[in-house]
Amino acid sequence: MMREIDDDILDHYFSITKKALESVKIAAPKSSHLHPIAEDFLGMAKAYFTDAQYFREKGDYVRALGAVYYAHAWLDAGARLGLFDVGGDHELFTLAK
Repeated sequence: MMREIDDDILDHYFSITKKALESVKIAAPKSSHLHPIAEDFLGMAKAYFTDAQYFREKGDYVRALGAVYYAHAWLDAGARLGLFDVGGDHELFTLAK
C-alpha cells in the first residue's frame, strides 16, 4: 500500500484535470437559467485547480491532490448533469451512460 504522494501521482492527476478543463464547453444556452450554474461549476473547477497548483508549489502534496480531485469532481458533476458538453468522453469524465 502506498502511503506517500509523489510527483508522478500529482503529474498524472494534474494532467488529466488540465485536459478536462481545456476540453469542457458550457452546454447550457446563455438564455437558460442553467447557464450561470454551469459557469459556477466551471469557476469552482478552475479555482480548485489553481488552489492545487498553489499547494503543490508550497510542497503540500496532500492538499494539492485533494484540491485537484475536487476540481475534477466539479467537472464530472457538470458533465453528468448536462451542464457541460464533453463530447461523450468517458475517459476524462464520469458520464451517466
